[in-house]
Amino acid sequence: MSQPLSQLPTARQYLCFTLGGVEYGLDYAAVQELKVYRSLERFSSDGEIIGGVALSRGVIMPVMDLRAAFAPGLSLPAPDTDVVIVRVAAGVVGVVVERVTGVVRLRPDQVAPLPGARGEADYLIGLGLAKGRRLILLDIERLMSLAPAEPRQVA
Repeated sequence: MSQPLSQLPTARQYLCFTLGGVEYGLDYAAVQELKVYRSLERFSSDGEIIGGVALSRGVIMPVMDLRAAFAPGLSLPAPDTDVVIVRVAAGVVGVVVERVTGVVRLRPDQVAPLPGARGEADYLIGLGLAKGRRLILLDIERLMSLAPAEPRQVA
């Protein structure tokens, strides 16, 4: 006997990207657009993880270098490095990653809990398993909840 459609587990789409040779995923619904690092008009560079402030489509946004947070020791972003522009409660944020690898659809039964992912790492959703791929799934809203700057429209 089949389940009614309202009770079937719903799949979610995740944008996949690499950091330090490991593949990660974040909820595709949070993605506003993809950019190449060289296409951002950057006018501030603050530090290692907070990559400064940039302008894209009239929006001033903080730029977070996830490479520095998840794969320390990487050099400055190359011009062709990918930037994922996400919309979170704090506003619009540019997230620097090594390379976007695609989009996957995962059902809840394809996501396993990550051992030890509690406390300070509550932004880790779990381990996504799809077609031989293993993705560490991130809750981008929780990860970016400390982003201090809100975007402003430029007139």
